[in-house]
Amino acid sequence: MKTFIEKLPKAELHLHIEGSFEPELMFKIAQRNKIDIPYNSVEEIEKAYKFDCLQDFLNIYYQGAGVLVNEQDFYDLTYSYLQKCADQNVRHTEIMFDPQTHTDRGIAFETVINGISKACDDAKIKLGVSSLLIMSYLRHLSEEDAFKTLNQSLPFKDKIKAVGLDSSEKGNPPSKFKNVFEASVKEGYVPLAHAGEEGAAEYVWEAIDLLGIKRIDHGNNSLQDEDLVKEIIKRDIALTVCPLSNTALRVVDDLKNHPLKKMMDLGLKVTVNSDDPAYFGGQVNKNYMEIQKALNLSKADLYQLAKNSFQYSLLDENIKLVYLNELEVYFNNNK
Repeated sequence: MKTFIEKLPKAELHLHIEGSFEPELMFKIAQRNKIDIPYNSVEEIEKAYKFDCLQDFLNIYYQGAGVLVNEQDFYDLTYSYLQKCADQNVRHTEIMFDPQTHTDRGIAFETVINGISKACDDAKIKLGVSSLLIMSYLRHLSEEDAFKTLNQSLPFKDKIKAVGLDSSEKGNPPSKFKNVFEASVKEGYVPLAHAGEEGAAEYVWEAIDLLGIKRIDHGNNSLQDEDLVKEIIKRDIALTVCPLSNTALRVVDDLKNHPLKKMMDLGLKVTVNSDDPAYFGGQVNKNYMEIQKALNLSKADLYQLAKNSFQYSLLDENIKLVYLNELEVYFNNNK
């Protein structure tokens, strides 16, 4: 199974680039930029990467992001992640980035987007990994703030495929961002959002009805509402599930109790992703391996998860077919 997963062609659809920040790279960039961080070694940073809830995680996450200052920093962060994609047979990835985390610190939007997108361009040529960018709005900030970010993004529309919604979910329902999502769609961005991770099923309803999202990030709590499950299936909306993230943040107490297989059995289109791999104990292949062991998933299940990852990506249909054909050949040769 380990070898099957390692060589399985797949896409990753739920990845925060700031959450891929490995301790070694954080330490290196902090020293390069002469930024004081409250850790004297890589080991101390690794110890800090252990937490009990979403808010504890977000505190260290934003602290880490604070060392990113120059275009080269964003390039290095992104290219490091894309190299890991190449090593894991991740053929395509859809990368979320949080402009507000950086622009609120006085970093120009242009610095962020150029560093990330140049790394993506280079990885396509040098590593054979394709990628698209998702600009996420921070839900703990105001809709007015999100509008500022939307306006800052407009000169760089050719580099951004979609908008997302992340950060602290509780108390920040999707309805808070209805207007900025409408405006984003008018500008040509595909709407996506985190919903149903910590928030109730009602948040998922809002995300699909008010924001018109094309994919649900997480979506675990959709299972609280049978009608919602039916509606998600009817609308053919996929869920980007993140197993190791769910246990790290206590959304699920044990992987053996993870709802992923139940979701699949109900007919939901599920994908496996790493979310914030540096913080949550593993890249996408480790997520596949751990959930496979915990739920005793078959090769056919894993094939379906990988198939969903390409099928529900934001790629053009012709490119999807190329990846899906590659996956099918692999599966038929390794059943």
